[in-house]
Parts: sequence; C-alpha cells; structure tokens
Amino acid sequence: MGTDLVIFDLDGTLVDSKQDLCNSVNATRTYMGLETLPDDTVASYVGNGAPVLIKRAMGEDASEEKLEEALAYFLGYYREHMLDFTRDYPGVRECLAALNAKRTRMAVLTNKPVRFSKDILAGLKLDRYFFQVYGGNSFVEKKPHPVGIDTLIEEAGADRE
Repeated sequence: MGTDLVIFDLDGTLVDSKQDLCNSVNATRTYMGLETLPDDTVASYVGNGAPVLIKRAMGEDASEEKLEEALAYFLGYYREHMLDFTRDYPGVRECLAALNAKRTRMAVLTNKPVRFSKDILAGLKLDRYFFQVYGGNSFVEKKPHPVGIDTLIEEAGADRE
C-alpha cells in the first residue's frame, strides 16, 4: 500500500484570490487604454493560466503584440499585488493541519505560474504543508492533462486509488 496523497488546486480551493486577480486584470486593461470589466466577468476568465486570462480580458481583436505587452504588464502588477486581498478560505488551515497530523502527503497542482503559487502559499504561511507545488508552467501540458497528477503520484510513492 502506498502513501496517502491529497492534491489541491490553489485558486478557489485553498485561497480566495479573486479580488487580486480582478484588480490586476483591470489595472492591465487601464494601462492598455481599455475600460475596466466587472469582477464577475474577469472571474469567469480565470482557470486556464495567465496567457489565456489576458487573451480573454483583452478581447478577440487584440493583436499578438498587444497580448504580449498586456501579459508582461499583468505579470508585473500581479507579482506586486497578489497578496493585497488574497486569503485562505475558512477551515483550510484546520483541514491541512488535520491531514498533516495523519501524515498525509499534500501537494498543490494549479494552472497559476509556479513562482506566484509558491509565493502566495509562503505569504499565507501555508507552504509548510506541501511537499510539492506545481504550476501551469511546470509541465508541457496544463491541467486537466494528467501529467501533473501522474508526476505527483510517482513522487509521493502513492497508489492511484
């Protein structure tokens, strides 16, 4: 029998990062000379990584050059503001502590860039619970492709069940 393993997503599972993501997207749109979007609209664009988020936020008519400029601005802005409002959800710390007490191995697999993911976890003092954190730039394929899960199962010595 292998080690118990729990793999968590980051945004919307462990942490509520909606406001910082929305603020960063709207700061980018303002920088690019566009009007801001409602937070719910921006939130509906989240989940497939920063390049897809910015492509959706900039609209179908945005050129590749504008998308590159917008992505660079977004990443810089978000790097500075990713912990302005981001917080762990109620009960997350207790859940992680309980799993840790049972010696359950835990990891994070997210489509957010790995550096930002690690910085958020460290900033919220949650990083100590995870033996590994993989982001959207950790593998050739992003979630829902199974490469991240397969890698974590192997690294943890866990069973597939």
